[in-house]
Amino acid sequence: MPDTLPPPEPVKIGIVSISDRASGGVYEDKGLPALNDWLGRALHNPIAFEPRLIPDEQATISTTLIELVDAGCSLVLTTGGTGPALRDVTPEATLAVADKEMPGFGEQMRQISLRFVPTAILSRQVAVIRGQCLIINLPGQPKAIAETLEGLPDTPGIFAAVPYCIDLLKGPYLETRAAVCKAFRPKTAVRHVRPD
Repeated sequence: MPDTLPPPEPVKIGIVSISDRASGGVYEDKGLPALNDWLGRALHNPIAFEPRLIPDEQATISTTLIELVDAGCSLVLTTGGTGPALRDVTPEATLAVADKEMPGFGEQMRQISLRFVPTAILSRQVAVIRGQCLIINLPGQPKAIAETLEGLPDTPGIFAAVPYCIDLLKGPYLETRAAVCKAFRPKTAVRHVRPD
């Protein structure tokens, strides 16, 4: 019965928008609101967000990621700085702090984005594990953020795999709203199913 389910576990999530111009006040940042909105719609869990708006500086990005992991974030999502331009250094900064690389996330994001634009092959998003935290570089545009997280009718989005990955890292049990993104876990790893 639904009323016997335990409340969803709280989770701390770092969200990082990486942009010289947005961090310098040249234009309004759209990355942090997009991440905040999507995660709020996708998860039943109460979320404590740790937002950061920083420039495209490799050392600053790496330091920020380390700080968020040390602050207890189970998941860190970045947006911006993953293209081939000279100032795009987010993947390098992310790999520099990694204990393990998780290449499937970047591969799947490019597969989804290629359905829309041929220039998706220029994107260099990576995902890594540092300690007990999963760090994922997402595209820079809010529309592309939602597409890669949610997926398409015939193509799974990357977030479907995130809750089980965090389970394996001994993090909180993330519960998604199926209408936004249905998490996939092996049957033996499913604790309960919460109605949307």
